[in-house]
Amino acid sequence: MVSIEVSDFYEEWATRSGAVIDAAAGEAPDFLEDARLAYRKFFQDTLPAPDGVAFDAVDAGGVAVERVITAGAVDGRYLVYLHGGAYIAGDPQGYRGLVGHLARRLRAHALVPDYRLAPEAPFPAAVEDAVTAYRWLLEQGVEPEDVVLAGDSAGGALAVSTLVAARDQGLPMPAASIAISPWANLEHTGATMFSLDGVDPSVGREGLRRAAGIVLGRAPANGPLASPVFADTRGLPPVLIQIGGHEVMLSDALRLAAKLAEDSVPTRLDVAPEMGHVWHLLVSHLPAADKAVADAVAFALEHLRAE
Repeated sequence: MVSIEVSDFYEEWATRSGAVIDAAAGEAPDFLEDARLAYRKFFQDTLPAPDGVAFDAVDAGGVAVERVITAGAVDGRYLVYLHGGAYIAGDPQGYRGLVGHLARRLRAHALVPDYRLAPEAPFPAAVEDAVTAYRWLLEQGVEPEDVVLAGDSAGGALAVSTLVAARDQGLPMPAASIAISPWANLEHTGATMFSLDGVDPSVGREGLRRAAGIVLGRAPANGPLASPVFADTRGLPPVLIQIGGHEVMLSDALRLAAKLAEDSVPTRLDVAPEMGHVWHLLVSHLPAADKAVADAVAFALEHLRAE
């Protein structure tokens, strides 16, 4: 196993993210795909898939999806995972490490939608693709009580938004959802957007502001699917929110948890002191990441249908 220096990991991640935002903002549009590929390669090289998982490609109702096939998975049990990347970067291949660990420990297969990215496909393309992939999974005969919907960063907010959109379309809810470091408020009004700016090692308010402008197009930042802190979340399944104590998104994660609780959604909020954005990515390299992944798996197992 390659040794990872945490500070170096976050510094390189910030560099790769910044290059993608610059390209997507039009400062280097010819290099956008190169920047995305470099982003993927960084994740692939640094955070490879664990043993015991394999991958294949699936067409899920017109949405490209990578399926994670897990040795020893419980029959019919699925994790639907929505990757991060500010809706501008990221893909299933770059997330094989984290998703592989989650699926293996959950004893589940996984689906990772390769949802459309901005600026080519601005909001609400990602929500539409995620709902389509979830609907497709149910159409294959998978029972909703055997499914957990999860994601990180943009994907953490997208996990909640997908539930809201799926509920509004009459789809049954999965057993539970896990929102890791969710980018839940594209207005960026939380207090920690200012107080922890520069403390969070990979994400800053200005970069998020620029990314939101690319993603939203003409859509308002306070739209309920773009920023689920403003959504009607009644009727959603139990939600676990995990957020790092050093994240600029901390205040908005607290606000999302409060909104879910106000709407009578069973909600659990875990704040990991001193952790940065999506520290789970460092599973098997950082004890706090191992604990967060174990806690997420335990939460999922608490709500999934028994074997």
